[in-house]
Amino acid sequence: MTDLHRSALLTDLYQLTMLQGYLQQGMTDTAVFEFFVRKLPPARHFLLAAGLEQVLDYLEQLQFTGEELNWLAASGKFTDVTLRYLESFRFSGDVHAMAEGTLFFPNEPILRITAPLPQAQLVESRVINLLHFQTLIASKAARCVLQAPDKLLVDFGFRRAHGSEAGLLAARASFAAGFAGTATVAAGAIFGIPTFGTMAHSFVQAHDDEALAFEHFALANPGAVVLLIDTYDTEAAVEKVIDLAPRLRRRGIDVKGGRIDSGDLIQHARQVRTLLDRAGLNNITLFASGSVDEYTLREHAQAGAPIDGYGIGTHLDTSADAPYLDCAYKLQEYAGTPRRKRSEGKATWPGRKQVYRRYAEGRMVADTVTVEGDKQKGEPLLRRVMKNGGRTAPRRGLDSIRAMATQQLATLPPALRDLAETTPYPVIIAPALQELAARVDQGSVDTPPRR
Repeated sequence: MTDLHRSALLTDLYQLTMLQGYLQQGMTDTAVFEFFVRKLPPARHFLLAAGLEQVLDYLEQLQFTGEELNWLAASGKFTDVTLRYLESFRFSGDVHAMAEGTLFFPNEPILRITAPLPQAQLVESRVINLLHFQTLIASKAARCVLQAPDKLLVDFGFRRAHGSEAGLLAARASFAAGFAGTATVAAGAIFGIPTFGTMAHSFVQAHDDEALAFEHFALANPGAVVLLIDTYDTEAAVEKVIDLAPRLRRRGIDVKGGRIDSGDLIQHARQVRTLLDRAGLNNITLFASGSVDEYTLREHAQAGAPIDGYGIGTHLDTSADAPYLDCAYKLQEYAGTPRRKRSEGKATWPGRKQVYRRYAEGRMVADTVTVEGDKQKGEPLLRRVMKNGGRTAPRRGLDSIRAMATQQLATLPPALRDLAETTPYPVIIAPALQELAARVDQGSVDTPPRR
């Protein structure tokens, strides 16, 4: 089978069965779908858009291989007409989107796809998959960055991520949100993200003497000596570092840091910092890991913990406290007519939309969601990024996305930067959009003649 991450079969069966139904009935007019989040997870005040570059790659490259077509044919579920359509399938639509690194809120579309109905339908599952996960992780990472803006934050989560693609994309999303780097080597090779690493307890345990383990690691990695000091007795290990550091320095090797991975991180950090400073080793930094999240970072900041950086793993790469978003990709227009889902608790706003954001004194104050063409005060957030199946601008680098996320986070009102409950950010549904919804409900929207 083809590369699993690029396979056109990364979709739900019903996308293909619906596509077959559309083809059979000649329903190939232009459709408009939008991706949005219905409501924020508990304790979340904002979301950070991420994953657009991977979506655009997917749309540009999407095609079915011979092997995939043979598998679909052998399933017995698809007609020759459908299989021929898929054989020549290429995405030819337009995409409007918020730039990666943009903050957004419920009911705001962050991506709009305009394409022939079978195309726009087929891509739904993978588009949601890519946007949902990276947005989820970027938003979690941004919360960490806001609680520890002056600390070195590193993604440590690959081993606990839900699969290899999740681990790689979590590294990308967290770096975009402001993390300094990742421990995942492949993310460095693929995305150019700085990589960081220390040592594991097994390296210490494999030696009969802890001090000898430290020395061996330093000799093997003279430019990156960060020693894990909590395998046995944290404070006793620091005394060994204090004894070793001068001897290593005479050989041109500096101990750059010590890592604490267990116990009361604040208490151990204070004791270790005192011992190192007393020995004149105030240049050695302290790095902590082990079940760290944004709440840990807030607690440590309030306590004045002398910790310089953190490895954040499981809680980040699984977004442990909010592991999913209530997101959707819904049909908003077909064949020139606005469409609206009216399901209980899941009603949508119809038509093509735009989001406008207003600022005052450098802070976000309110967003307005309205129909496309109804200009409002503020900055429009959705821009065309793909036309006729091709990008309208070069690929954005991660540094650019990261800079935008940093700028966006700086505009958050103070209450939204905190972890405590607060009044939700105002998202206004413009009168023009409310009126359109009412007309759709009443059946008074004119349907253009079918082409």
